[in-house]
Amino acid sequence: MHATVGDRLQVHSPTVGIKDRTGEIIEVRGAEGGPPYMVRFDDGHESLVFPGPDSQVVHLPAE
Repeated sequence: MHATVGDRLQVHSPTVGIKDRTGEIIEVRGAEGGPPYMVRFDDGHESLVFPGPDSQVVHLPAE
């Protein structure tokens, strides 16, 4: 998994009926864009995340 600041992290829920969590990656703490990531979720909560197989990075389009 590789990310840069400003990318979005989407964490899929393993339970039917529970919404996925999404947020902006505000800090990359791993080497060469690897995890862990500091993420500001859409509800305003910030957390250090070690993404699992239920997560994906959504890269921003190049400007």
